[in-house]
Amino acid sequence: MTYTQEVGKKLNALLEKTYDSEKGFTKASENIDNKMLKSYFKSKSQERNTFGHELKKEIRSYNQEIDKGGSVAGTAHRAWMDIKAFLSLEDEESMLEEAIRGEKTAVKEYDDVLTETSLPSSTKSLLESQKNKIENGLNNIKTLEDIY
Repeated sequence: MTYTQEVGKKLNALLEKTYDSEKGFTKASENIDNKMLKSYFKSKSQERNTFGHELKKEIRSYNQEIDKGGSVAGTAHRAWMDIKAFLSLEDEESMLEEAIRGEKTAVKEYDDVLTETSLPSSTKSLLESQKNKIENGLNNIKTLEDIY
């Protein structure tokens, strides 16, 4: 595997997770009545949409193929959110807990890719920027959780 293929593979894995996150935040916004949380989840979905476009641009800059769609794990996670929303008396708290868990996982995934020593500076800068936005969002959502 050549250098650019390796970078492309890692970025495509992040892109797949980004698709999953976007769909998950959209699903959460559909399953919640609280206007503040609904707005937060919609905002995070849009943020992930932007991340996806940025990742696609970076992947294309290395003349790599872009994988389409989301992962089986992401589909299962959204189905679990639907079940929890249906069964839980505290839908909002359950959705917040799932969002926090997902965001923590995303930070770890970015950290894993950022440890790659052969990342180009443009890729590293993009990933660090996206990771920082996720971490800021994680801090915000933890604050929302404290409200509940």
